[in-house]
Amino acid sequence: ETSAGLERNAAEESTEEGAAALTEKEPEPIAISTISRPEPVKVRGIYVSAYVAGTGNRMDEILGQMEGTGLNAVVIDLKDDEGRITCQMDSPLVNEIGASRVLIQDMPGLIGRLKERGIYPIARVVAFRDPYLAEQKPEWSLHMADGSVYRDGNGLAWVNPYRQEVWDYLVEVGKKAGELGFAEVQFDYVRFSVDSGAEGVAFAPEDTQGRSKTEAISQFMDYAYDELSREGLYVSADVFGTIIRSGQDAQAVGQDYREMAGQVDYLCPMIYPSHYGDGSFGIEHPDTQPYDTVYQALLGSREALEGPGDGDENTGDGSTGAEGDRQAVVRPWLQDFTASYLDHYIDYGDEEVRAQIQAVYDAGYEEWLLWDAGVSYHFGGAAEAPVERTAE
Repeated sequence: ETSAGLERNAAEESTEEGAAALTEKEPEPIAISTISRPEPVKVRGIYVSAYVAGTGNRMDEILGQMEGTGLNAVVIDLKDDEGRITCQMDSPLVNEIGASRVLIQDMPGLIGRLKERGIYPIARVVAFRDPYLAEQKPEWSLHMADGSVYRDGNGLAWVNPYRQEVWDYLVEVGKKAGELGFAEVQFDYVRFSVDSGAEGVAFAPEDTQGRSKTEAISQFMDYAYDELSREGLYVSADVFGTIIRSGQDAQAVGQDYREMAGQVDYLCPMIYPSHYGDGSFGIEHPDTQPYDTVYQALLGSREALEGPGDGDENTGDGSTGAEGDRQAVVRPWLQDFTASYLDHYIDYGDEEVRAQIQAVYDAGYEEWLLWDAGVSYHFGGAAEAPVERTAE
């Protein structure tokens, strides 16, 4: 299903009602911000945790390592995996529930340093996996049929993606990101939980209002985009790599790849080779074949977004043939960590990072992000990566 009939279902007045309204006092026009957005940047970036970003000498070291590599962007935790706000934030709900846990003492100062170096700042906002908000506002959390709070395999509670109050909170944090100096808000965990026990979660009819999971996520993304783009912010979303080809996965998590590509500026599929099961794309052990795995995943992205009859001409900028008003640029997350927990894995270093980046270019895309939760990157892989396609 598409979101065509789901976007802000405000009823329009009939011609007769409209004429009658003219005899009454006309409503004041709604003030809409017209803050212009900066010129888009072709992002080649890395993730940096709030802990590292808030440690001056460590962050200086990373910025020094980025020089001369072509890396030009940093994704920084603003609302982290535990639901905590990582800097001082003047926000009503943040203050009410005490969500701030300050790891970055001077966020505006840090962002200023990044911009001085020509580095594009992206705020990572973890969306619906929010154990802190779920504990403080249990009525907004996911519940089991017996009324108990749902917890995933890590013991973390999630908030309900159907709840407007949760949407408002996320948008509030996003707007504050702009005030702090960020150029883009990137929503992570913008989905439903599929961890153990998630099948037992009960959704109240007054929350779902007849909507599917994909409809709920779609409506949230439309709402967030409208609110944040007015503030001069770009909006991006992290999505499961497997939803590109699997409708079953898409329905389970609530992420429709083609639809979401029409609702954001940047769509960021997490196509880590380690996250694909043995045999995916006909590759015996995907983690051991970083180039082939990323290349095949992104060919699937091209097919999914261009669709039947869209032709196979690439725009050259990674933009999509998505449904909706917008044409998102695909900016995949790539693996810069070793998945030693797998039965069949390889150590990831410069060569493996470089291979994935080359696969991005060969698949017709131009932007990418590197992920390592420990923020220990192989900068040589980024520095030596070609920036043009080597395959037809």
